[in-house]
Amino acid sequence: MRELVRSARTTEEAIEAALEELGLSKDEVEVEVLEEPNKGLFGFLGVKDATVKVKECANPEKKAVKILNDIFSCMKLEVDITISEIDGRTLINLNGPDLGILIGRRGDTLDAIQYYINLAANKNAEKRVRFIIDVEGYRRRREETLSNLAHRLADKAKRKGKDVVLEPMNPHERRVIHTALQNNKDVFTYSEGEEPYRKIIIAPKA
Repeated sequence: MRELVRSARTTEEAIEAALEELGLSKDEVEVEVLEEPNKGLFGFLGVKDATVKVKECANPEKKAVKILNDIFSCMKLEVDITISEIDGRTLINLNGPDLGILIGRRGDTLDAIQYYINLAANKNAEKRVRFIIDVEGYRRRREETLSNLAHRLADKAKRKGKDVVLEPMNPHERRVIHTALQNNKDVFTYSEGEEPYRKIIIAPKA
């Protein structure tokens, strides 16, 4: 974590100088006032500047929310952000009107936002936090859709006795398919190809 000690005529000026040098906003830092300003006798004898220590916040959750709010402000979107913990991960759920633009085609935009938040919010953090970004439960609904699809295609592979090749998916969605069919006694699954075109094959067991 970065930190600076700066002095100026007033406490606020010292803080602003440190923020400008760090390239951070006030919500992203912790401020410790090391010395209060002193106007001195008659306004000039024994005058002392204010001295502050400005330290970059180590809380990735606060940074994540700040970054998301900056993005939504630029996009002129009204978004309500809620945070919860699930399976050792931090789920950030976004709610509001007309948020389909944040999801994109099959969640591509949402995945890009999630990737960026995990990089930016964890930068210089002492303890890494794994963020899952969701929009009004989209990921849960998508997982249900993929699980149902997996079972339908497994039946097709068994019925026709031929491999069924799915369209390319990201690692998370491939994991959903593998998990849905891992206990299926009639088929097995495997992945082939290179990212971002890696796909799953559902094959009937001999």
